[in-house]
Parts: sequence; structure tokens; C-alpha cells
Amino acid sequence: MARSKDRPRQAGTPTEAILESISDGVFTVDLEWRITSFNRAAEQITGVARRDALGRTCADVFRSSMCGEHCALRHTLASGRPIIGKSAYIVDADGERIPISVSTAVLRDGEGRVVGGAETFRDLSEVEALRDELAGRFRVGDLSSRSPLMQRVFEALPAVAASPGTVLVLGETGTGKELVARTIHALGPRSAGPFVAVNCGALPDTLLESELFGYKAGAFTGAQRDKPGRFAAARGGTLFLDEIGEISPALQVRLLRVLQERTYEPLGSNRTESADVRVIVATNRDLEQEVRQGRFREDLYYRVNVLRVELHPLRRRREDIPLLAGEFVARCNRLQHRAVPGVAPEALSLLMAHDWPGNIRELGNVVERAFVSCGDRPIGIADLPGELTARGAAAAGLGVRTAHEILDAEAIRAALERHGGNRLAAAQELGIHKTTFFRRVRKLGLELPARDGRRRREPVE
Repeated sequence: MARSKDRPRQAGTPTEAILESISDGVFTVDLEWRITSFNRAAEQITGVARRDALGRTCADVFRSSMCGEHCALRHTLASGRPIIGKSAYIVDADGERIPISVSTAVLRDGEGRVVGGAETFRDLSEVEALRDELAGRFRVGDLSSRSPLMQRVFEALPAVAASPGTVLVLGETGTGKELVARTIHALGPRSAGPFVAVNCGALPDTLLESELFGYKAGAFTGAQRDKPGRFAAARGGTLFLDEIGEISPALQVRLLRVLQERTYEPLGSNRTESADVRVIVATNRDLEQEVRQGRFREDLYYRVNVLRVELHPLRRRREDIPLLAGEFVARCNRLQHRAVPGVAPEALSLLMAHDWPGNIRELGNVVERAFVSCGDRPIGIADLPGELTARGAAAAGLGVRTAHEILDAEAIRAALERHGGNRLAAAQELGIHKTTFFRRVRKLGLELPARDGRRRREPVE
């Protein structure tokens, strides 16, 4: 970023000395929007020298996202009310986009007459860089999570993506199995190829077979021309078979052969086609139990269970609810060109108290429904659907403390799970003394595991 090379000046008054020494940019304008003062920090942030800024309109100097009808200073001069800490960006002298925080005020003379306006702005580049760095720790591809349970999945995904083996993604409905499959595809060597998804539970067996393998003209009544299947469409890329546990035993045999021999024949054809695809399958069923009960072939289970990714339900990683809710609000803002600030603390507490049987998909639907009615304010309890707010009068009294307690309880449960119930190890991971750990357990009403994860039992405190 360009920076002014003007030599330091001696300020004439104590006020000017203060303005020259602070790190926030400060400028003033007259009633014709021409800049009348421009401090040193303003020079440094914008890359525009004071001598080049004075006398010009502020829109010419700043090229801000708030210039024009969205100008914060224009709103302040029209209403007489200051604006504090509004986010925006400017374009500096080198054409770089600089995130800033803006505050405005009316400028009056000694007799109280309005003579212009004053604006301060703070460079948020370092804050944005830190936010991006922190977000990167909780993100892999399009997947976001702060949960230690999901962090293990994130750590494994690059290695899974690099391997050519078939992947089995397990998880309840709505946990994001297809999103995981797309992430594996994007991280792998076939990312330049197509990603083709098929919901095996949405089609009857005969249609699913022709959908997967295609058919030749005349293969059956109504087949007037050749139709390539999904294996052909995914050539060079990835084929995602969702709800694999729904397919019939007969189709399981055909799929097993494709996975073993990497070839298949379209219906009505005697010519073998090559299955040049990476296969990822997913299910919300317990396939081991399905095998024991004879509904899923054991040999196919072993063939698809080469690499395994297990997704945990949202009720086991409630610490992700604020992150995911914020992302859903951000997505709605982008699609509808609005600026809803987020979710109010009391509404967030209610979201975190819900068990989410529909998992992330259900949370997304709830946020999108609430987004419609919230206007330009944060989503509140009144915007949430009745099935969430009808939990009783206690729901209306939920506050910020409830959300903190839910997060605290989930962190303790997760630490105990990772350490096999070992209280001391869990406390050390959380960075608290063992006495504090037990005090929090009692306060939150948590039930400790019967075993403490160590060879020698200690009395339960």
C-alpha cells in the first residue's frame, strides 16, 4: 500500500497534536463535501497525501463502499445522529481494498451552527487477516466446524481424498454427507473431473439400474435411443451414491462387480465399458447390522468400507450451532442482498437447546424461515418457528448465560469422551484445575462416566 512521504508537521493546538498522534484516520468535510482536514493516520491508511486530499470531495479520495446513498456521514448530517463502528471498505491509492470501521459526527462551529461533518475510520486489515486465519482452522473446503469431533474428520480428509479407494460416509440424515463427498472430490486428484450424485433411495430398482449403467436403444419398450448412465457421466471424476443401504440385493450384485472389476455393461449391450470413476457411497443406516440381518451383502460391505468417514449429529457438537447459524445468515444476506446482523443471544440459546433430529439441514431451514420475518434486525425468538418456541415459558427466559453453559457442558463431555472418562486429563485439556472441573460439572448438572479412564479407580467427587 502506498504511504504518504510528507514530513511530520508541528501541530498548532493540543487538539491537533492528539489528532496527529492517534492511529485512527480522521477527516472533516464542509457542507459541500470537500475535505477540510486530514490527519496523518488518514494519509497512512489511504495512501493519499494530505496536500492531495484537502479541497477534494471525500468520494474522490476514499472510493468507499458507503459512498453515495449509503454514505454514513451524509446520514449523520441529515439526521443529526452519529454512527458508531459501521463496517465498510475503501480503495487505497494502489487500488487495494481496505476493510475499515467508520464512526461519524456533526461538526459545529463555536456558535453551534452546523458547518460540516467529521468521520473517523480504523484500518481492520490485521483484524480481517486474523479472522481469516482463525476461520481456516475450522474449515476444510466448504465444511465448517469448531467441534473436536469434526476436527478429527477434517484432519483425515486430505489423506482420504488422495487415496483412490472407495469411501463410505456414515451419518444421520442432514449431517452433510454429500458436502463431505464434494469436499473429498475437490481435494483429490480427480477434482478437474465431474462430480455426479445419485440418490439411490429415490428411484425404484429398475430405473436406478438404467440410471447408473445406461442403456442401448431397444433394450426395453420405450428405449428408442442410447442413453449413457451416471458411471459414464462421471468418467474421470467422482460418482457419489447416496443412501446405498436402500438398493436391492440384485442391484447390490451388479454394483459389487463394478467395484471389483471396474467395468460394467449398459442394459441391452454386450460391450464392456470401463468404470473410470472414484466411488463414494453414503448411508444413514447401520450397514453392519444390515449385513447381520441379511439385507446387505457382506462382500459389498467390505468393498465399500475401504475408507470410512463418520459424521456426528449436531446434538453431539452443539458448539457448531453458532458458527453454522451465522453462515446460514450470511448466505441469506448474499442471496437476498440484505444485511441482517445475525442471531440474537436469546434466540441462539434456544437454538442450542434444541436436539436437531434433522441436523444441519433442519438448522438451515429454521434460520432461512426466521430470516424472512426478522427485517433488518438480528433474528430473535419471535422469528423462530413454533416447534422451537413451544417448549414452555422457560424458553422465553433463556439468556446469554444459557448458551455459555451449553457450550461449557459440550466441551466437558467432548473432553471426557476423548480421554475415556479420565477427569484429570479432561481438565488439563480444558486448561482448568481439577477442582474447577468438578465444580463446573456440579454446576451444570452433568453425569460423569462410571469409569474414569485410568487403571486405578478414584472416588467420584
